Amino acid sequence: MTLAGGILPAAMAYIGKFIVDAVVAASQSNNDIYRPLMFVGLEAIAVILLAASQRGQSICQSLLRAMLGQRVNELILSKALTLELPQFEDSEFYDKMTNARREASSRPLSLVTRTFGLVQNALSLLTFGALLVKFSIWAVIILVIAAIPSFIGETKFASQAFRLFSWRAPETRQQSYLETLVAREDFAKEVKLYQLGDMLLRRYRNNFHQLFYEDRDLTLRRGLWGYLLGLLSNITFYITYAWIVIETVAGRISLGDMTMYITVFRQGQATFSGALTSIGGMYEDNLYLSNLYEFLEAEVPTRIGKATKGVELDDGIRFENVSFTYPGSNQPALRNISFHLKPGEKLAIVGENGSGKTTLIKLLTRLYNPDSGRILLDGLDLQEWDVDILRQRIGVIFQNFVRYQFTVGENIGVGDVQRIDDKKQWEMAASKGMATPFIEKLPDNFSTQLGKWFKDGQELSGGQWQKIALARAFMRTDADILVLDEPTSAIDAQAEFEIFERLRTLTKHQMVFLISHRFSTVRMANKIIVIEGGELIEEGTHEQLLKKGARYAELFTLQASGYK
Repeated sequence: MTLAGGILPAAMAYIGKFIVDAVVAASQSNNDIYRPLMFVGLEAIAVILLAASQRGQSICQSLLRAMLGQRVNELILSKALTLELPQFEDSEFYDKMTNARREASSRPLSLVTRTFGLVQNALSLLTFGALLVKFSIWAVIILVIAAIPSFIGETKFASQAFRLFSWRAPETRQQSYLETLVAREDFAKEVKLYQLGDMLLRRYRNNFHQLFYEDRDLTLRRGLWGYLLGLLSNITFYITYAWIVIETVAGRISLGDMTMYITVFRQGQATFSGALTSIGGMYEDNLYLSNLYEFLEAEVPTRIGKATKGVELDDGIRFENVSFTYPGSNQPALRNISFHLKPGEKLAIVGENGSGKTTLIKLLTRLYNPDSGRILLDGLDLQEWDVDILRQRIGVIFQNFVRYQFTVGENIGVGDVQRIDDKKQWEMAASKGMATPFIEKLPDNFSTQLGKWFKDGQELSGGQWQKIALARAFMRTDADILVLDEPTSAIDAQAEFEIFERLRTLTKHQMVFLISHRFSTVRMANKIIVIEGGELIEEGTHEQLLKKGARYAELFTLQASGYK
């Protein structure tokens, strides 16, 4: 279709010459009308074929747009799945991902489309040039030179637009974030109650104006120079037009030749300008695609661990002088942490907010790696374990667990993606997490859509969501490590007591890491560690730490006094 679109315009111009010459000949000698009409019929066929090729190209581009956009987005999402947590938390890297995603669906298609357009224009130029050179080689040279200034101008402004696009990724992300705050249902309560709407809208408007003024300045300059350089092409055309008219009046070319040369020069000028615009556009597309390539080629830490089992199966988990500092921070989050948890033991981690409790869990689950020291599982350093095998052994509830806009069953099932559709496993996990009673009261039980994003979605209370998350952790029946980060913070005291009594029964052979601010829960653990400022300052049982009369006893007494 591209080939047809490149050749047919010149063929139509050439046929047009024969039409005019045949009409002139017929009118002068009173010959029959059939010869001109034959050429008219040929031109009509050429027009029909050209229209068919253009329509076909349009259809192909529409189909390609969907397929290519999907493919590139899949590449981005697949790359995102290989990234480590520190990269997601790095704002500069996040900007790279934002830039890559913003143009992901349009730029690759644009590059492909322009490439085919360039091929088509090149074919047209070859055929136009072959026809025009019969008139004068200078006409071809003028055609080429007149289009170059516009090309240089467009390329220059494309570079400026790309630089503007690249450095303001943080402002664009902020714009999107403000939209999310105003338009999402999970933020709506606070936005209304704290009357944040006007303030957020004002920031959104100010952010837009800042971006708009930069765009407006570039657009105006680009438009003005485009107009001035476009005038050069128009002046060139009419000078050449006058030249062709003079040659026709002088009798050196026929009326048909004049019609053909004018058509060819006009179309050739537009085609050559289009070819240069395609080249400039491809240059611009490649600038934007460089963001995509940079993101897709970003280095991902190599996972060197291959082990699937440890060397001391009954050794449990050991932290040996583990220290860790978050990227970009000067203050260590953890400093020389050491403890040992045997199989079947329950460890409670106590400390104020920001003391490093959740950081410790992130290191245990290999979301981060220690800066120094070692974490051992079954006598083997976590770095030597196959990370997928390791994570299959861990059931986790994070403090800020995800509330998936899925059905109840799928919300539980994501705890073990291999059995996400196993209804019997849902029921067992829900029973262990004490979620069954309220699930049975929902309209479609385990098939009930949760959240408000989709039709007929049901919203749950905070406590109900926590029971769903607890059930999710129990989906991993093969997991021998259970991590509970504030698992009952939204649950009433009676339900919490029942849950932990049940947990003690259900996790006899599992190692449990429990983070909680409620000492009624903490005291159930075999061992308690107290972390303060990233350091382990106390370790022992509930009774031992109370007798010691240090920080744990102080915190316990403060909380107990609130119940007197």
